[in-house]
Amino acid sequence: MIETTENKPQRVVLIAADTGEFDLEVSLAELEELAATAGAEVVAKMTQKRAAFEAATVIGKGRLEEAAAFCKDHQIDLLIFDHELSPAQVRNIEQLCDIAVIDRTALILDIFAQRAVTAEGKLQVELAQLRYQLPRLAGLGSVLSRLGGGIGTRGPGESQLETDRRHIRRRITALQEQLAELEKRRGLLRSRRKKDGVTTVAIVGYTNVGKSTLLNALTDAGVLAENKLFATLDPTSRALTLPDGRTVMLVDTVGLVRRLPHHLVEAFKSTLEEAAGADLLWNVCDISSGEADEQIAVTKKLMQELGAQEIPMLTVLNKCDLVSEAPLPINDQTALISARTGFGFDALLQKTAKALAPTHKRLTLLIPYSKTGLINEIMQEGKVFSQAYEADGTLVDALVDCKLLHKVAEYAQHQQHT
Repeated sequence: MIETTENKPQRVVLIAADTGEFDLEVSLAELEELAATAGAEVVAKMTQKRAAFEAATVIGKGRLEEAAAFCKDHQIDLLIFDHELSPAQVRNIEQLCDIAVIDRTALILDIFAQRAVTAEGKLQVELAQLRYQLPRLAGLGSVLSRLGGGIGTRGPGESQLETDRRHIRRRITALQEQLAELEKRRGLLRSRRKKDGVTTVAIVGYTNVGKSTLLNALTDAGVLAENKLFATLDPTSRALTLPDGRTVMLVDTVGLVRRLPHHLVEAFKSTLEEAAGADLLWNVCDISSGEADEQIAVTKKLMQELGAQEIPMLTVLNKCDLVSEAPLPINDQTALISARTGFGFDALLQKTAKALAPTHKRLTLLIPYSKTGLINEIMQEGKVFSQAYEADGTLVDALVDCKLLHKVAEYAQHQQHT
């Protein structure tokens, strides 16, 4: 938890301008959840309806003076704006309100800094922080004297706040090179999986909809699953066996939020490219939130940005145990589940197998003893479930690679699964 020197959570006020560009109520609710995830106590939310943002301060001076008086009366530590602020805007607002100010992006970066565990995750967070800080060095104002003071100042990049632009640019270049090397390794692993015929299913979706819980329930992955935004940042892969006997690689990815800034997408692109290289996407949403359509749309939009719009997608409606009926129609492209209780898992796996292009077929074969070598070929590229020795040859129940179908077609007695 983020704490002040008095060992208490920081008291914050959320501020937003309503220009009609997006649903302000939904966005502020998400900002409140982000602030709580960062360890803050949200005391109040202030809004102002405007035709456009005030260039200098986002909202009007009068409304800011009201905010300043409220902060003074209620011992507020921090203002969090639901918009990305320019350096000049941060400086102007801090001067008017005499209080620390951060924006939505800085808040998300603070949470990322808490959640990063692996070396790659920490590199990605630091890169995102430095890219955010670089154009703001001249306009950070009083932030420069608040190192380690709370939300928005935590993480690998905080020590760079008092360094010059040249040093930060050098560090950004170094981080990009390290991440490029990690991305290259990840790409080689993906290529090897493709070469080896490994099918990949990527779990994508809005943060805190139950993706990690689903991965754990299906594979005993042991991934951290908390009722918090961005509980996990790093991808986790586990093997999963489908009803048709195929084994696929199930990959969890970083969660998404509305209006995720572009440079944050760029920083985590190597992680998200696990999804871009998948054979099938599970777009998981929380149907109990009432915003399932929006969550699905956010994910689809980002997948398009990553060039993954052509990958087949199965919409997974999670947390069905919390609603009386599904708000969306259920069909071959939609699965209704509860990752907590396990409801709907069988249907989800059946639909997954159906959505994936067939790489193997399960057949019963009577292979003559003179062609026994075929069994070895089948085992190398597929799987043999059982063998029985008959008078005319070996009766085999096997998962056969489609590339071998022309060789074994004459020995097939009947087809069990497709």
